[in-house]
Amino acid sequence: MGLRMDIGIDLGTASVLVYIKGKGIVINEPSVVAIDINTNKILEVGEEARKMLGRTPGNIVAIRPLRDGVISDFDITEKMLKYFIKKAVGNSFIKPRVIICVPSGVTEVEKRAVLEASNNAGAKKTYLIEEPVAAAIGAGLDITKPSGHMVIDMGGGTTDIAVISLGGIVVSRSIKVAGDKCDDAIVRYVRKKYNVMIGLRSAEELKIKIGTVFPVEEERFMEVRGRNLVTGLPVNLTISSSDSMEAMEETITTIADAVHSVLEKTPPELAADISEKGIVMTGGGCLIHGMDKLLEKRTGLKVTIAEDAVSCVAKGTGQSLEHMDVLKDALITENIKMNYSIQ
Repeated sequence: MGLRMDIGIDLGTASVLVYIKGKGIVINEPSVVAIDINTNKILEVGEEARKMLGRTPGNIVAIRPLRDGVISDFDITEKMLKYFIKKAVGNSFIKPRVIICVPSGVTEVEKRAVLEASNNAGAKKTYLIEEPVAAAIGAGLDITKPSGHMVIDMGGGTTDIAVISLGGIVVSRSIKVAGDKCDDAIVRYVRKKYNVMIGLRSAEELKIKIGTVFPVEEERFMEVRGRNLVTGLPVNLTISSSDSMEAMEETITTIADAVHSVLEKTPPELAADISEKGIVMTGGGCLIHGMDKLLEKRTGLKVTIAEDAVSCVAKGTGQSLEHMDVLKDALITENIKMNYSIQ
């Protein structure tokens, strides 16, 4: 590695993954920060802070500093990045070069905020890469050839849909509807149907364990704890996989419609390539049961979930680091260049 250290960061709404060149993924933790509002001191970051969500006293708040794939609290994001970079590099005196993934639809202001937060957190130089490109590289697709690939990266805050050819994005759409919106939908559904309020953590657990967006052969059930809105008392409630499908229907339809709109705008030659190869899905959101089957039904195309889907974006970022010298002029840096090409 010499005297240079390169780090790839998948700065997600739900979790942060850190890739170090030569070591692979070294950190995979929730993007949550617990802070004491009286002293403005950070108490915990990552998994320990996530455990505090919804369970803190008045002077402590556990917050997610990213919303819908972009920075909502600059100072906290900067401190969180500083924590993860320090944890990744240890006591090394060498400032690392950092590549961070951003959704394909972020604005110039949002990109600049990520660059500044990373540089202030201790990076020697920061580069940005668009998530669908990193996801495609991480999924093992050869995006350098004049052939179309369609990638759907469904994370916590955003779903990025893109058609990629010759190392660049030809058509793309980024919507702020993904895993977190599914959790919100489950909370709303349970409140409306059963008059019971459950927490977002319970909703997420329900989504992961029994959640489905496509009819299942065998109904599954899970018990959740919540508060009865009529009596105000704690209550146990059994939720079925059919409940979860009904709860998430509107959210998933929004994603399917976005995929359809990207396919409609895809040039005919690339559409023919996609018809032959199918669609590749990455990100934690695509692991909701039946997601691939639902999109297959809606598009008529083969849909494949990438191996190790959660880590694809971070891996792709890391693999971009391996070709940093080639990519240096094409990645998004301080001058906010949007073109991306691999020569």
